[in-house]
Amino acid sequence: MRSTRTLAATATAVAALGLAAPVAVARDGMPVGPSNIVALPSVVARGGQLTITVDGCPRGGTATSDAFKPTTLTPVGGNTAKGTATIDRNAKSGAHSITVHCTGASRPLTHPNAFTVIGGVRGGLGGSSSTGATPTDMAIGGGLIVVAVVGGAVFWMRRRAEKRI
Repeated sequence: MRSTRTLAATATAVAALGLAAPVAVARDGMPVGPSNIVALPSVVARGGQLTITVDGCPRGGTATSDAFKPTTLTPVGGNTAKGTATIDRNAKSGAHSITVHCTGASRPLTHPNAFTVIGGVRGGLGGSSSTGATPTDMAIGGGLIVVAVVGGAVFWMRRRAEKRI
């Protein structure tokens, strides 16, 4: 009974050491690559800016997506890199992925559905047109003024006639 417990404890220790050794070698030896991609804001309009932060990318790299041009990631200290991407004006609305390639890393990392593009609105004119009123608008407005003047005259003439009797 005692030898079974000893054997089980030894097997557990060897397994734990065996799993930890490759991680230690990979961290101290060659770079493993990016481990986390954060895109803020998570919802952005076309033409807006997106800040991308990547862990496990100490020498910088490049972030790519179908919604923006390749963006350079610069080291910001420690094991992190950061960059700012501008969303294309013709980017498709919906969820988009980001793929990061770190300098000297053995593999890229893709974050599916990292951010969502929403359709922008046209601002500046408040929905008005810059050409002014159309001929139809002028005809309608003129007709309403004529009706108001004629109606006021008829009302005034009827009131005036009542006072004389």
